Amino acid sequence: MQIVASLTDPAQAALAQGADIIELRFDLMDGNPVEVVQQCRMTSPLPIIATFRSAQEGGRYFGSPEEWAKKIAPVIPLVDYVDVEQKFAKQAAPVKAAGKTIIASHHAAQMMPLHVLFMLEQELRSYGDIPKIVVIPNNEDDLIDLIAFTRAAKKPICTGVMGAQFRYARAILPLFGSEFVYCHTGVPTAVGQYSVEEFVTLAKLLT
Repeated sequence: MQIVASLTDPAQAALAQGADIIELRFDLMDGNPVEVVQQCRMTSPLPIIATFRSAQEGGRYFGSPEEWAKKIAPVIPLVDYVDVEQKFAKQAAPVKAAGKTIIASHHAAQMMPLHVLFMLEQELRSYGDIPKIVVIPNNEDDLIDLIAFTRAAKKPICTGVMGAQFRYARAILPLFGSEFVYCHTGVPTAVGQYSVEEFVTLAKLLT
């Protein structure tokens, strides 16, 4: 399990004490992405994930896959991981050619049947290194299925939930094999996130 500090401002990198990785949410930031990465590097030695999260999957990036490729290209040499949503899969080749780790992500507004989750995992793994599947469970049965999928899936895998109703699942899923848990340093990038400080404490209690 690795704690990801998801940032909306590179200045927040100094507050990511206890995190293992930093995610720069470029879709939630102003300014030149290259300068943002450089500023982050000056204040933190942690590996960096570059993310432009699309509006369809909970972010604020509204462009086409081709525009996404143009935006991400300048920062590929400067970061360690690149989040590539399934809709941008055809644009993943330059990321792979640069030797960067691809987090192949898919965020769904509902839970999916187990067989669909396993099919989705295979699709994401076809172009990425770490599949990331995030859903909104409707009930506790959905959550149990998500835990079962996380435990059974090929590793590495990252699973998560959106929303506040099953917030505690963010703390449980890493215990069953989820690679990353996304947290904040003061400004949440998603509803239900724990702060890095909170999750460091939770991790000590749970493990």
